[in-house]
Amino acid sequence: MIKFQDKTPKILVIGDLMVDHYLLGSSDRISPESPVPIIDIENENTLLGGAGNVINSLKSLGSDIDVVSVLGNCDNSHKLKKLLQEINISTKYLIIEEGRLASRKTRIIVSKQQVVRYDRESTNEISLNSQKTILDTFKKIISSYDIVLLSDYGKGVLTVELTKSLIKTAKEYDKKVLVDPKGRDYSKYKGAYLLTPNKKEASEASNINIIDHDSLNLAITELKSKLDLEVSIITLSEDGVAVYDGQFRIHPTIAREVFDVTGAGDTIIASLGFCLASGINIDDALEFANLAAAVVVGKIGSASATLDEINEYESSINKSSSEEHIKTLKEIVSLTKDLKSKGKRIVFTNGCFDLIHMGHISYLESAKGFGDILIVGLNSDRSITALKGKERPINMQSDRAYILAALEVVDYVVVFDEDTPYNLINAIKPNILVKGSDYDGKVVAGQDIVDELQLIKFIPNKSSSLIIQKIQKSKKL
Repeated sequence: MIKFQDKTPKILVIGDLMVDHYLLGSSDRISPESPVPIIDIENENTLLGGAGNVINSLKSLGSDIDVVSVLGNCDNSHKLKKLLQEINISTKYLIIEEGRLASRKTRIIVSKQQVVRYDRESTNEISLNSQKTILDTFKKIISSYDIVLLSDYGKGVLTVELTKSLIKTAKEYDKKVLVDPKGRDYSKYKGAYLLTPNKKEASEASNINIIDHDSLNLAITELKSKLDLEVSIITLSEDGVAVYDGQFRIHPTIAREVFDVTGAGDTIIASLGFCLASGINIDDALEFANLAAAVVVGKIGSASATLDEINEYESSINKSSSEEHIKTLKEIVSLTKDLKSKGKRIVFTNGCFDLIHMGHISYLESAKGFGDILIVGLNSDRSITALKGKERPINMQSDRAYILAALEVVDYVVVFDEDTPYNLINAIKPNILVKGSDYDGKVVAGQDIVDELQLIKFIPNKSSSLIIQKIQKSKKL
């Protein structure tokens, strides 16, 4: 997994906002009026859709986002503003155009399958005045953003002239523009950094029927050349993502189970935007986007994926390294909050773990048995030296953290630099604190924070100090 180092890229999204409306139910009978199923509605959800789904994905990844779009003065428009405000997205760059009907897509879902969708919307181009307002606003604010995402659903916001002007202005400020395109004519996107068409869309835009590897290579090359793209991408559904930037390659998909592909394309462009805005190279960004999309298609509705969910998914398919289990304070606080919301019992213990031995393993296995997730607070090199003297530690903290993270019994490792882990425990607020039985009758740092304190007996004659003494003794012989 990519290390984002607590980056919070600032991203501007421009495009067609929609309301995604879901009616979820069951069906066990056919209508006597017509041979169609009768749906008993059991649940109803209203979510951001279209460019709003890109915003949701970016928000889940931890981006700082602003949105530019055009709404009407209708109920759907009011609902869109409310949905944005609920996730703390500013509506200051939304333009109101009288008489315009914001898009609303209603999907009926039965047993995890979409059976029908019906839409209400305006699809005519926004007015010249609205286009001018968007462009004038864009010129004033573009320098503040790391990257620009254009989410085109063909509903009238990203007109030909406006899109061309946005891309031209962004290039003047040396800002990458990523586009989720729509329609057959991609000329309005010329000069963008990349587009994210699927195979069908790319076939229509390039006039090349993509039926095999050679035709795919030809189409992706043609799009890059014709549209003056830095990188040419074609998404291939279950086959992954093809990319060409002078060299052709395919990143295979990693989805195990597909319930609903709604929002998968939005997830791809949001993930790529997040990565590229964070300074990640295109191949690593595509691997990350594939993982994010795999999480999303395993959910129902226009879903999004958090960094923790992507990390967990990658770990579940055995693609993660030990480094992925080493967390910063900010990461572990966010992660434990999410795990607790899912009903997981968090176990915390800490120590130096200088030279890993059987006693350590037995101790950690016993600790894990008290809950679902074991987090190990690891003393920094400085704190160990303060506790045990200038000859310690033997292994530096990066080595000790990596070895601990490689153990199956340990879920996460976080290094702390204080003499006690009190502040770390207070930040995580685990359910259970575990220490060695030598703390029996003593006050344990953090025991006032947790629900339970558990003490574990050590295996006799097993310690890092004894190992060090044995090595020193053998040297003298």
